[in-house]
Amino acid sequence: MIATRPSVGIASLFRSICIAALVASTLLCAPPALAQQPDLGRAEMLVEEGKYQEAYDLLAPFRDAREGDARFNYLLGRAALGTKRLEDALALLERSLAQRPNDVAAHLALGRAYYALGRYAEAKIEFETVLRFDGLPPDLESQVEIYDRAARQNLEEGRRLTAFGYAEIGIGRYRINSTSGTVGGERDNTFYNARVGGGLNYQLPDNYALDASLDYRFSYQDADDVRNDSDWRWRLAGSRAFGANNLAVGFRGRVSYRGSPSIYRNDYSIFTDYRYRLDENNQLTAGAELQRRRYPEGRLRERSRTTATASVGWLRSLFGGKGDFSLRGWGGYNYATSRPDGDSSLWGAEATLDYTFTDRLGGFVYAWWERNSFNTDRVHYFPDANDGEILRRRDNEYEFGASLVWQFARTWSLRPQIIYIRDQSNSVGWNYSSTEYWVNVRYAF
Repeated sequence: MIATRPSVGIASLFRSICIAALVASTLLCAPPALAQQPDLGRAEMLVEEGKYQEAYDLLAPFRDAREGDARFNYLLGRAALGTKRLEDALALLERSLAQRPNDVAAHLALGRAYYALGRYAEAKIEFETVLRFDGLPPDLESQVEIYDRAARQNLEEGRRLTAFGYAEIGIGRYRINSTSGTVGGERDNTFYNARVGGGLNYQLPDNYALDASLDYRFSYQDADDVRNDSDWRWRLAGSRAFGANNLAVGFRGRVSYRGSPSIYRNDYSIFTDYRYRLDENNQLTAGAELQRRRYPEGRLRERSRTTATASVGWLRSLFGGKGDFSLRGWGGYNYATSRPDGDSSLWGAEATLDYTFTDRLGGFVYAWWERNSFNTDRVHYFPDANDGEILRRRDNEYEFGASLVWQFARTWSLRPQIIYIRDQSNSVGWNYSSTEYWVNVRYAF
């Protein structure tokens, strides 16, 4: 046994030398991408500094090896977005969100990628998973421009507080059409209108956010009985993003002044709203609101009431993201009122089709309907009848509108619009019809 020990030691030493040589040759022959790891800290710094090409060059060699890393995919996606590799950015940011769905920054970046590709409807759905703005213009492209600017300020400038503002002025015609309930015949007046307002959104930790808005509207009618109408509308809410969904709870209200003699109306409510993103092309919404409408004085005081409503909605991207179709329905009850016709149940629906023809021209059409069914029998009088009729009032209200939006200069747009309103009731005195058309110039900031 003693004579064999030197040979065993030599054999062991020989095996060790062979193993070491094999390991060394493997490391020397290995590709550089496998011999080192990407410097994500440096990549993040380059992205924050706007050096997107450098960040892309740093990360791109590791793309396949790190495809399961959400942070890596986000940083490479941001770099791809910054260097206009838009389809690449889209794939990387979608992959990052699949791995880390609560990442607000990735949602904002993905929305920017959709917007840069001209897929406005998908961009809107993506932005609305984390951003809340109220009082946005009704056309799709203007909405997404505001969202994109807010996303850019958050991602590239590090702003938690983002905002938008607007001012409008215009001229139009207001025509009261002849119906069985029209008093004084048809009338056609010129009116002038103005509007100014804005909104803000403040991002808080853990995907929470606060938003607020204020909107003032004024209208002056050039008629024998000069009438000035004005509205103050406000909103304050808090929200939280849950992956691709968003829940908001808040307060909103409206203070209105109508004509001469003066009629004041105050509205204030508490509401909740939930957005659910089915996929990049579809968004569902659900909401509820408890509102108090109060006429403090005057002949309309009996119309003061409380309204509880619930609503559901659907938004669908169309035409490769150049347009969208939205459908919303609601139902509720008006109560705590002293109206002679009593309380009423209500339900309604609204449909809107929006389309962007070019990057400077877009438009939309919509239809709106609501039915009120009252719960009290009372006498209603009709023209050319000696006696009244006992009935329960039923009202159907319709509104149809269309508009074009032409952006003739940066932040400036021209907006012609037409609206037709028709109120039909089984009580003649509540029948009404009007047509309005106007042209506004809007400045966005």
